[in-house]
Amino acid sequence: MKPQEALALVKRYVSNRNLIKHMIAAQSCMRFLARHFGEDEEAWALAGLLHDIDYERTESNPSQHGLVSAEILKDYGLDQEILHAVVAHTGRIERTSRMAKALYCVDPLTGLVVASALMHPTGRVQSLDCEFVMRRFKEKRFAQGANREQIRECRELGLSLDEFIELCLEGMREVASELGL
Repeated sequence: MKPQEALALVKRYVSNRNLIKHMIAAQSCMRFLARHFGEDEEAWALAGLLHDIDYERTESNPSQHGLVSAEILKDYGLDQEILHAVVAHTGRIERTSRMAKALYCVDPLTGLVVASALMHPTGRVQSLDCEFVMRRFKEKRFAQGANREQIRECRELGLSLDEFIELCLEGMREVASELGL
């Protein structure tokens, strides 16, 4: 599946603009992490872009989140590792691949970064650095939906929290205009 096809598919299933932006942010973070690890950038990016494709369909039944995504995506010829990562990002099944571990941590971090950018005096992700995001990370009441424990699981990737945040910031800077940040 080509990136343009994946984005068209996302737009077919997701109407919420902010959710689409979140998925684009996750796509870019995953691409940068794949590059860092010498992994398949396109596959990792697809996992990031497609990971919440079922979100609007499962909002009233969150126990199905990820599972419905896999059902939607199964006929598109995607690698099983991508489908596994999409399901595993919900925490319902074991994260057995580096891709799945990365997506699990990226998912909440994108929200924390967006909230940090909106709080920054410039309102731009380009202005953020790891130190600024880490200060927000330590504020328990800030961006409460961004699960800090989930983000900390980046240690499963062999990355420090600072390294992980910096890589994701680099990724999100690449798509800042698409994110409106």
